[in-house]
Amino acid sequence: MSASAGQAAMSETPNHAMPRPLALVRWLYVVAAMVVLIVAVGGITRLTESGLSITQWNPITGVLPPIGEAAWQAEFELYRKTPEYLYEAGPAGMTLADFKFIFFWEWFHRLIGRLIGLAFALPLAWFWVKGAIPQGYKPRLLALLALGALQGTFGWLMVRSGLSGQMTDVSHFWLSIHLLTAFFTLGGLVWTARDLQALAQDPAERPVRLTGPSLIVALVLFVQLLLGAWVAGLNAGHAAYDWPLMNGEFFPQPDLSRGWIWALTHDPFLLHFLHRWWAWVAVAALIWLARRVRKEERKASIAIHSAFGVMVILGIATVLTGVSLWVAVAHQLTGALLVASVAWGMHADGRRKALRA
Repeated sequence: MSASAGQAAMSETPNHAMPRPLALVRWLYVVAAMVVLIVAVGGITRLTESGLSITQWNPITGVLPPIGEAAWQAEFELYRKTPEYLYEAGPAGMTLADFKFIFFWEWFHRLIGRLIGLAFALPLAWFWVKGAIPQGYKPRLLALLALGALQGTFGWLMVRSGLSGQMTDVSHFWLSIHLLTAFFTLGGLVWTARDLQALAQDPAERPVRLTGPSLIVALVLFVQLLLGAWVAGLNAGHAAYDWPLMNGEFFPQPDLSRGWIWALTHDPFLLHFLHRWWAWVAVAALIWLARRVRKEERKASIAIHSAFGVMVILGIATVLTGVSLWVAVAHQLTGALLVASVAWGMHADGRRKALRA
């Protein structure tokens, strides 16, 4: 496709409209940064056991926290009916002041989610009306908007899983779906921004396609992130505080009373072990990806190396510090940065293949 043909394609809009790919790039990076922030706040929410403090989903009225003593007491009364309070927080002697602390983190987490929705939907509508969206990108941007809405739905289903029955925590399956959807959305934002950035430099550029090696890396990383989400959801980080051994042994004794399938999805000792050591498979895959793109996109290669290096160190530190709140949050935050870096590297790998074709 020639440059003149590309320019003609971009100009297939009314005379008063002009595609503005760079403006969209800046907007998508801002939204991506907000997603990284909400992942970090989500980590704080999980580690402080704050996720079940708000027992209802009120998209409009829930924007404001309780105002006045009576409103706080009403919210606290709703929380007192949850299994988490009945079996854990209540017997531990939770006060209203303690409740306000955990309520803040869940409210703040939901507030950021609402802000991300507005930060994506409103500019999208403006760009759409102004004809600033390049040809072929509207379906992808709508898909990202739908992912954001789905993320909110998954978040509520996750919370609801811990509000009934005997569970004192949310389902670790729903937690992993909620977290991995955020990571997938983050990757989509970065990938789309990189496509638009290339289009701004050369109107003849076409969207990059995923390569086979990048797909392999993505699958390896997916397994590691899934294991990490299950470790978080089952509080399996507390299974051992030594490294590289676990409670003085290399391989823990898993609970096989209900079979291997159950153990691989529920046993905290086995999942902690797998998360520790699959990390090195992920490191090897990430080094492979970084080396593939270092000539064409050196900054992406450096970002991948830096992110997984810091993440491994923080993962070990999380264990050795007994799951210290801020160390564990930094570990999850770095996980989000790693996903963004890998999306960048995978995009560079696709562009590398296209240039060599």
